Amino acid sequence: MKPHPQVEALLEAAARSRLPTLDKVSPFVARRLYRERCAAVAPKSVPQCQTRLLLTSEGVPIRAYRAAEKNEVLPALVYFHGGGWTIGDVDTHDALCRQLAHGARCEVFSVEYRLAPEAPFPAAVEDCIAATRFVAQTSGADRVAVGGDSAGGNLAAVVAVHARDEWKMRGGPLLCFQLLIYPATDQNMHTESLQRNGNDYMLTRTLMERFRANYLPRSADYGDWRASPALAKSHAGLPRAFILTAGFDPLLDEGRQYADLLARAGVEVTYREYPDMIHGFVLMGGVVDAANAAVAECCVELRHAFDKVPA
Repeated sequence: MKPHPQVEALLEAAARSRLPTLDKVSPFVARRLYRERCAAVAPKSVPQCQTRLLLTSEGVPIRAYRAAEKNEVLPALVYFHGGGWTIGDVDTHDALCRQLAHGARCEVFSVEYRLAPEAPFPAAVEDCIAATRFVAQTSGADRVAVGGDSAGGNLAAVVAVHARDEWKMRGGPLLCFQLLIYPATDQNMHTESLQRNGNDYMLTRTLMERFRANYLPRSADYGDWRASPALAKSHAGLPRAFILTAGFDPLLDEGRQYADLLARAGVEVTYREYPDMIHGFVLMGGVVDAANAAVAECCVELRHAFDKVPA
């Protein structure tokens, strides 16, 4: 199988570009380039949402989105953007959060967690935990889910494990769902899909190693479950999950294997692979039709989770 023709056109355009690849520039330049590239491929029109800016007591900024009336209590999705823990922000994922808020009829809380290398591991984990606790305690929602793409999917999976282990004992919030879009789940990076897809499909092995070095400057932390949720001692008792992957993604196997880990632990999990897509495609709704189909599928899964009676 080859990548979808729309993806191939995008890859060809990237190959012709005179701009440097993200692994060749500083994190600060990479953030600007990534923001520009996300804007270029984002959907041309997105749902209108009411937005507001929030700040946790720890100082973590959050942008909230809702498509319903202000006084309507909605289920909550706490969302963590992708970008290798190094790039990305609430603006790069603005269109996606609007689509999720509208399509899943929920309030989306997009978290501006600290980035590496300025704030390496576990800073992002700490911010995402704090933001999820804040949303659960202040939003009024009786159903709270976590979600994210790529590095954000990693953080969502970690928050789900933390919520099970810590908050349950202390009377904290219980999560109803985890939306994991091509998540990074094992920092050891030994999968076959990384070998197969690590050179030609935008997210390269070299770039992944650069991101990992920024986020995890100590190799001893690769085995910490807060960096590699696949290495948690147990996955039993975690909330239901929807895991979405792409066939030409270096992270394909990590998402698939994490789905298998959850299923073997007795967790209800739905796994969906888009075989002719690449990493990051969910943000490309302006040029890749499958992106909008994938987001719609995420919304269906979220609505299903939110419609269940709270435990």
